[in-house]
Amino acid sequence: MDIFVFRKFDQLTRDEKYDVPTDLPKRPAANKTGKEIVVGLNTFNIVAYPTKAVYQYDVIIGNGAENRGLIKRLWQSKAVREALGNGWIFDGNRIAWSLVDKSREIRITVDLDDESGRPTRPGGRENKHKVYIRQTNSVRFDALRGYLSDQAAFDNACLESINFLDHLIREQPSQTFTQIKRSFFARGQQRFTLGGGIEAFKGVYQSIRAVHSVGGARLSVNVDVANGTFWTESSLHVAAKDVCRARDLPQLVALLKGEKETPAFRALRRLRKLRVYAIHRGAAEKEHLFTIDRFLNKSSRQHTFEQKDKTTGISKTITIYDYFAQRYNQRLQFPDLPVVQMTKKNIFLPMELCKLAENQRYLYKLGERQTSNMIKFAVTPPSERWAAVEHRLGMLDWKNDKYLHSFGLQIDPTQVKVKGRLLPNPKVQFASGPFDPRTSGRWDLKGKKFLTPNTKPLKSWGICVIQGHGAADKAQVENFIKEFIKIYTGHGGRIENKTPVIIPGQGGDAGKAVEVLWNKTGNASQLRPQMLVFIVPDKDTMTYNRIKKSCECRYGVVSQVMQAVHVQKCQAQYISNVCMKFNAKLGGVTARAAGKPSGNFPAPTLVIGADVSHAAPGSEIASMAAITVSTDALATRYAAACETNGHRVEMISTNNITTMLKPLIQNWVQTVGKGKFPERIYYFRDGVSDGQYQHVLQQEVHDMKELLSTAGQTKIKFTVLVASKRHHVRFFPKAGDSAADRNGNPLPGTLVETGVTHPFEYDFYLCAHAALKGTARPVHYHVLLDENKLTVEELQSLIYEHSYQYIRSTTPVSLFPAVYYAHLASNRARSHENAPSSSGPESKGGSGDKSGGSLSDKPLTEAKPLIEMPNNGEIRTST
Repeated sequence: MDIFVFRKFDQLTRDEKYDVPTDLPKRPAANKTGKEIVVGLNTFNIVAYPTKAVYQYDVIIGNGAENRGLIKRLWQSKAVREALGNGWIFDGNRIAWSLVDKSREIRITVDLDDESGRPTRPGGRENKHKVYIRQTNSVRFDALRGYLSDQAAFDNACLESINFLDHLIREQPSQTFTQIKRSFFARGQQRFTLGGGIEAFKGVYQSIRAVHSVGGARLSVNVDVANGTFWTESSLHVAAKDVCRARDLPQLVALLKGEKETPAFRALRRLRKLRVYAIHRGAAEKEHLFTIDRFLNKSSRQHTFEQKDKTTGISKTITIYDYFAQRYNQRLQFPDLPVVQMTKKNIFLPMELCKLAENQRYLYKLGERQTSNMIKFAVTPPSERWAAVEHRLGMLDWKNDKYLHSFGLQIDPTQVKVKGRLLPNPKVQFASGPFDPRTSGRWDLKGKKFLTPNTKPLKSWGICVIQGHGAADKAQVENFIKEFIKIYTGHGGRIENKTPVIIPGQGGDAGKAVEVLWNKTGNASQLRPQMLVFIVPDKDTMTYNRIKKSCECRYGVVSQVMQAVHVQKCQAQYISNVCMKFNAKLGGVTARAAGKPSGNFPAPTLVIGADVSHAAPGSEIASMAAITVSTDALATRYAAACETNGHRVEMISTNNITTMLKPLIQNWVQTVGKGKFPERIYYFRDGVSDGQYQHVLQQEVHDMKELLSTAGQTKIKFTVLVASKRHHVRFFPKAGDSAADRNGNPLPGTLVETGVTHPFEYDFYLCAHAALKGTARPVHYHVLLDENKLTVEELQSLIYEHSYQYIRSTTPVSLFPAVYYAHLASNRARSHENAPSSSGPESKGGSGDKSGGSLSDKPLTEAKPLIEMPNNGEIRTST
């Protein structure tokens, strides 16, 4: 029987019925549990900001649609400087600010040819541009002061004030360093090679925010180390070799040959819009940059143009190859490479005579090896990170910033230190008894039995050993399985079949390997396979995704993939870690946070987590929405559902919320609630910015409440939080202090509610985990709705204690598990895309779908739905 029986609603009163508050919850009194500690922050207080009137201007250059490069040149031109004078701030697009009151519109004509000393272009074409500057507003700092003193609401005037101050602190460094939004990178810095023509180096990040403090709300500057990825300054054809994944330059030539566009030729599109300089006339050309428009499907031997003889006036047709040989005595080594067309009219250059300019941001997703190298580069212990922050304060040089002085902004370079709390840690409950990790934030599984073993004895399982260089042999596999059975049984696992099927398989056809293993395992046990195990020789992502897609979407069976190198080593700790995953996939629970017998829930509670992952900028791959729902009374286990969510759409659509959430709630009602709905729902949302908080309430929560109301459930109370790690706040407890671990990181349970939090709304930063490497990043939690009226101690303790219940870890995790699982599910769902695995992710953007009547059913870019998993083995609700 479907517990969701359709009920018709009055559309006229629907918005009133499901109304959500426009004001977010106010900050409650601070948490008093645990121990008081002192925590240093990477923030610096603003002690004075402008008292004079600051006037805002609208800047229109040309037709208003000019590119950023031209806008910058015109703003910095002599004509504009002379007309305006000093002390102007420009956002690089359309808004400028000044202390000067110019009520009349300013009109300036800029002749770029005249300013650069070039003669008028042939044919009488002029390089003149119009610049119009018109006063539109004045920045109202009185409104900002009223807000900070809690006498006025945060309105557009406050937003304009903070926006101006944010641009003010960027003005001086933007003229000296390479700017990427709020981050700045110096030229000539020490660089770290990531491979594939990409490098990384460190810069500085800064942003202004209004924050809560003990003495009242104030403005503060968050300063942190910025890690940037950039194209290596190299010859263009060398960069093309890396982009096209060619072994060497001769192979690059072969890959790019042909009348039709090859995959390698399409890969060259990544190099479009990059700035290059020519090298055929010496080092002086380094200051004269061109921008790549496109690559022609013609080589230097094929592309011709008309060359006019200056003495005779006679034109002749000449190839690019011959031109550079005759004019510059440059014999091209690779004349069969494509010619590069620049954005500047009639400029064509051979690839090997172009060189990429330095400090150009790499915008694409890093490969596996590059990501690994980037992590090694970015990971620094707290002492080094704080030293880097102090060093980069010198880059910002607030004391000598003429723009800050001019407008009256003063920043105290002293680190902000606040009082935080160290929350008491829970014990970790296993079937063999509780364990107290204290403040270490870690434990092991030696001598411990899982809280709940696999729900059904393991009878039908098999192993496929994928062949290849480094593959495990039969004796190694048999030895590993023997140890695995012994260790899993020691942890409480139930295994009846101790001689699973073991077969070889080919990674080149992983789908066939899954099919063969499925059939042989089922035939051997005369049962539906419960688990398929694959031992792979390397980290081939394509093989992994193909295995997962075939197991989950074709057969509806769980699987475990292991690397051969770990099987060969056969270490007990690794096997125990695999046992946690194995046990979880078979319905078991590793452990739980030991508290009250009923857990942290005073009433029947369902926990929901949600995340939407997006492809790299510029990609047409669909966004992926994931929703997780707890499947037991203590929220130790979760089930997930995923679906495409349009193209770069952050809010989960009404259709997705209905189709994904409905069966998960039904499963909770039938198995946990015993026919009854929960009294409370805790909804944790990942990855939304503060400007989207109201969208979460008005769209996603609205749709969840409406879904529940179709089953007659209108009294379930919601508590809604956003959890985010996308910020630059870091904790720096004093080294050697009782609030720091041996690496100088904050101890698990470190809570900060002031200094970096919202001035008036209910948010906090919690470091729930022990950082094994680098500097710990706390999670920022912002409460959007609390109909359950939880005390601050109840909510924060619940979040912290549940971090000890992550089912496949022997440490507390940084992020609330429901969100963590949703994040993993949204990324894993890429292998479920409705496309051949050999072609990679293929969900593309298309036309918009404007059907539906809910607020969150706004037009989405159409994307293919994922392949549905068969639920014959209850895979959708049991893991």
